[in-house]
Amino acid sequence: MLSTFSLLYSTIIRGKWFIDFREIEAHQALIDKLLARESEASLPKREPLAILLASDTEMKNGSNFKDAPKGSIAVIPLQGTMLKYGTWCSYGTTEIAATIDEATASPKIDGIVLDIDSGGGSVDAIAPLVESIGKAQAKGKPVIACCDLCASAAYYVACYCNEIMASNNISSEFGSIGVMMSFTDYAKYYEKEGIVQHTIYSNLSTHKNAPFEAAKKGNYESIKTEHLDPLAAKFQEAVKQQRKTLNATTEGILAGRVFYASTAKDNGLIDNIGTMQTAVRRVKEIRRDTAISEYINSKS
Repeated sequence: MLSTFSLLYSTIIRGKWFIDFREIEAHQALIDKLLARESEASLPKREPLAILLASDTEMKNGSNFKDAPKGSIAVIPLQGTMLKYGTWCSYGTTEIAATIDEATASPKIDGIVLDIDSGGGSVDAIAPLVESIGKAQAKGKPVIACCDLCASAAYYVACYCNEIMASNNISSEFGSIGVMMSFTDYAKYYEKEGIVQHTIYSNLSTHKNAPFEAAKKGNYESIKTEHLDPLAAKFQEAVKQQRKTLNATTEGILAGRVFYASTAKDNGLIDNIGTMQTAVRRVKEIRRDTAISEYINSKS
């Protein structure tokens, strides 16, 4: 458990983030505990990952796909701050991706709904989910993102689903396409404690950590151009490639603005506004339409 605590602490103080700033504010108490190095015993323990299995006749909670009725849709949550690895407090995207893979491998599961309510998270949390979504689609199993808050890294993931649906027209928000970074400089704290830290580089390592050393002195330009801007450009390009209906000329749409459901739909950030039941039905429709198209093509 100490290792997961250390991992979460390390991620918070060093990471690059595709995250909506409100997500940080919502978890400020937890972050303060971690930065104060409180023990994991004082942190909230994570609940079991809840999976909803939806068939034509019933919806039931569970985690064993073997017990699912044939033709079920797996509803898998992606909620809260996204981290690559699981911690004492939350499931990592590697674990959620493994659950998607299990659903993909199950002959009883016809498709997947990602139940997204997240303001984003660390950049390295994205790839495992994108890969698993692609595996499901390659097996002919559609993936729909049904979202309340779907911002930054969460929106990056949602873009790779067959469709993005707002779960309501009241609180659902989309966007925050951008990147930020935070790090903590303890130099003055250590100085106050009488500790002097020395960092010495080889004569042959003149560029090592140069952007970070400059940032510690208040010069952020190098870290922006060498680290953050390339990530932001990749994010923008991914959205433009995956969202063919995107109105990229809307001010700020690729630079961090957040939109409520109706405006998000008007600007091509999402496809529909509905409910979880609507999303489940839509997965079945896509699955059916794909099967019909494949049958017709096989006869031509």
